[in-house]
Amino acid sequence: MRVVLAAGSTETARIEGLSAAGADAEAMAHTPGADAEILAYGDVVRAPSVPVSPTGTPTPAVVTRAAREVLGFDATVVDAGLVEPTGAPTVTVGARAGGDIREADPVSTAPGAYAASIRLGRSLPDDHLVLAETVPGGTTTALGVLRALGEDVSVSSSLPTNPIERKREVVAEGLAASGLDAGDCEGDPRAAVRRMGDPVLATLAGVATGALDAGKRVTLAGGSQQLAVAALVRHGGATGPLDVATTSYVADDDGVAFRETARHFDCEPTVTDPQFDRAHVGFGGYVGGEAKEGVGMGGALALATETGDLAAVRERSLAVYDRLTEGE
Repeated sequence: MRVVLAAGSTETARIEGLSAAGADAEAMAHTPGADAEILAYGDVVRAPSVPVSPTGTPTPAVVTRAAREVLGFDATVVDAGLVEPTGAPTVTVGARAGGDIREADPVSTAPGAYAASIRLGRSLPDDHLVLAETVPGGTTTALGVLRALGEDVSVSSSLPTNPIERKREVVAEGLAASGLDAGDCEGDPRAAVRRMGDPVLATLAGVATGALDAGKRVTLAGGSQQLAVAALVRHGGATGPLDVATTSYVADDDGVAFRETARHFDCEPTVTDPQFDRAHVGFGGYVGGEAKEGVGMGGALALATETGDLAAVRERSLAVYDRLTEGE
């Protein structure tokens, strides 16, 4: 089993009020690279700091790294359009950082990255791939892709109060800039992600498609963004079995209908409660609705539940958090 983390960037994240994946806009640019380093090494190496929300909630990479330390799974980081470099070892698929979806062609490298990622998904030497993402602004681009495909479903947020109306406004502006109506990209996932998405979605949809073609088990580890990946995969014609694993913080968001949407895309949903209400004060933001998901946290927790190690992963998460914040 291998966790594949697609790490990338989109200018959409710079739109004020859309994301909590960083203390501010400057820090947010370093979040994907830092998340990759934490997963790979257990600490930041080249990134200037550990990613936190504006109120100090730590990145979900803390939990996924803790699961890796307990469970010992392999991990591969794919450079899915990083705007700032990472010190983690990466696989390249030709993706460049995405533009603002309010532009006409924000992800021009999406078709090539999609094709290269299909080859990667087919060739990775593992029977089970757990696909994870880190991309600030990703729930907005996920909504853009879903609308372009004609899917009338909602998305969650890394913020306690979901700015869903603002996201819808941004998506409407993006559709207009690309000369699209909702549903114009039905059955054409490459066009949907090029015009309304981000390079991470293109990468993950490609990896998932290639892995399914090769008969591998695929788990989409995350929330709204992974539901958009599922939509891209299904609109591309792939019919193999898909699991989608997230946290209770996403699944309990009434505005998302996570389980119903997963089944709409013929995915088996798995929901895990991290039980952070019993944990360290540093994780209180999750209980209050911040972050909720990311960097494969839901998938990592689901794996820990399968092996009976959920309590151990939760305890290790506290240790990783303390290690990363020591001296800050």
